[in-house]
Amino acid sequence: MSKKLKRVFSAVTATALIGSSLVFSSAVSAEDTGVIFESEVEKIDGVENWTSIYETQLPGFSGDGFAYLTSKNIEFEVEAPEEGLYQFDVRYAQILSEEGRMQTIMINGAEYSKVFAFSDKWKDTEFGKFRLKKGTNKIALVPKYGYAAFDTITVKKAVMPDLKATATAVPCDKKATKEAKSLMKYLYDVYGTGILSGQQTIYGGGHKITTTIRYDAANDVCVDESGKKYSFDEADKAVADDGSKFVWKCTDENGQVYSYDTQNRNYNYCEYDRELKYLKETVGDMPAIQGFDFGANCPCYQWDDGIVERMIDWTNNKNGICTASWHINVPVTMADYTLGEPLDFSKTTYSEKCDFSPSKAMEKGTPEYDYWQLCIKNLAEQLSKLQDAGVPVLFRPLHEADGNYSNGGVSWFWWGKEGPEVYNKLWKYLQTELQETYGIHNLIWEQNLYAWSDASAEWYSGEDCVDIVGYDKYNTQYNRHDGNTSGPNLDAESGIFWRLYDTVDGKKMVAMPENDTIPSLDNITIEKAGWLYFCPWYDEESSPKFLSGEDYQNLDELKKIYKSDYCITLSELPKDWKNYELSDTPGDYDYIPGDIDGNKSVNIVDFILLKNYLLNIDSKKTDAHDTNGDGK
Repeated sequence: MSKKLKRVFSAVTATALIGSSLVFSSAVSAEDTGVIFESEVEKIDGVENWTSIYETQLPGFSGDGFAYLTSKNIEFEVEAPEEGLYQFDVRYAQILSEEGRMQTIMINGAEYSKVFAFSDKWKDTEFGKFRLKKGTNKIALVPKYGYAAFDTITVKKAVMPDLKATATAVPCDKKATKEAKSLMKYLYDVYGTGILSGQQTIYGGGHKITTTIRYDAANDVCVDESGKKYSFDEADKAVADDGSKFVWKCTDENGQVYSYDTQNRNYNYCEYDRELKYLKETVGDMPAIQGFDFGANCPCYQWDDGIVERMIDWTNNKNGICTASWHINVPVTMADYTLGEPLDFSKTTYSEKCDFSPSKAMEKGTPEYDYWQLCIKNLAEQLSKLQDAGVPVLFRPLHEADGNYSNGGVSWFWWGKEGPEVYNKLWKYLQTELQETYGIHNLIWEQNLYAWSDASAEWYSGEDCVDIVGYDKYNTQYNRHDGNTSGPNLDAESGIFWRLYDTVDGKKMVAMPENDTIPSLDNITIEKAGWLYFCPWYDEESSPKFLSGEDYQNLDELKKIYKSDYCITLSELPKDWKNYELSDTPGDYDYIPGDIDGNKSVNIVDFILLKNYLLNIDSKKTDAHDTNGDGK
């Protein structure tokens, strides 16, 4: 039996046997299930017993009644045999709000919240997976927003699945380039066993450095105040309105390009690698992934910030991996804009505060459609150059679309302001245009998702058009669980990781494509938060300084994670990752391990098929490679 077949057979056997425990669940002991606390909530000391919510009857509760969370905490203690993640399951009803109601649980003083859907019948749900310390843990259901009824609560040792068992190493683009396929395989190999370091760098005209360089027309030379000379291209010579001569660009001996500022008549450059230099000086290495943004390609004010050249250099010369978002601006008022002409920057935005309609962007004959077509064309020109250079990209367009939409608020970007249905159409429209109209196939498609409530899952565009899902972690100033009110928040956000895992049924790798504080190594590993990579946002000129500021990063923890075996840095990437191959890739299969009958689920039928296979294998009655006779 081949190595690959052995691994698949082991996965099939394990999965089918797990399924069989459903049949014999009565024989499983409490110790085997990992349950460490189980109670009818109304029997907890100090809890009032309810049998109805005023005039509303809720039949079917267990025991003598239930608890109704109104103005007083429901408090109890849980004895944990060891430190680690534990799953909290509750049986609840929530009849106050059809939009859902935020419920809060306090674990040893740290609060965690989740929106509970409307239900006028008792419903079993997972509150979340939370870290408990060894020994006594103080737990409380807190009526912060409250008004839900609780019947039972169960705490058990969280069972963490093998992340590779259901994730895929195959891009959703069937025509993906060789480099994109290889990168997906490498990412899959890392997933669940380590974390890739990343760092977002600034784009456009950010981190601008002014120099003393000037063009001496009389001597035809670019020179600074120290007498140092710079080279330039004759084609870059130009004449200003007043007749003075200058050159658009000049270059030093290290290849640094300096651009002419027509307003100040001097030369400057953008220190796009400022954060990378800081990391090299601070932790001794650079990140494996550098974050870019195609925002400079807006039709309103398009300029060249050298993104293509920088991405090619990072991958082909420095052996790094590129990820890119796309802050694409639109006119605040479409009537103010003439297609193809520049528009004052102050009259553009990527926020929802505009009259640009994302649904009309897909409707021929509208100004939005014409504008969106030009946006895609500009982007495709950049991506095509990268594809020709053999550079694959972790592409994260239309990011953070949900915003606070699923949490009772609004989407903060224009592409999400008309809700998940329109957003999903826009995502697929962009993908189709890039792939079919422009022949772009060097992208690994990464989609931002949140986990505010069950409604957040509606923003997922589907496994056929997404490769990776990502959560942007900004919780240094709010939603803290560490008991502090300021300073770096080292929380691993393991609960959100596992909610996103459940949202996509484990079929997609889960990443942290933006963050403020990098989670601590201890929190990540103890809580089994298997983020594929982290990527702090760049330092603003004044504040916030997400990488170098002491309010956002703990320098000791930054060094600790970068220097650990668990974290992969630039120097630790495979030298030829663009030709990466896996000897054993479950994600390559077109079925789920354990899904013997091929119906995309694992249940008792698969167990019976496997049982028949095991009973007949010695007598050769069953083809060892074709357990259900479908020729596969």
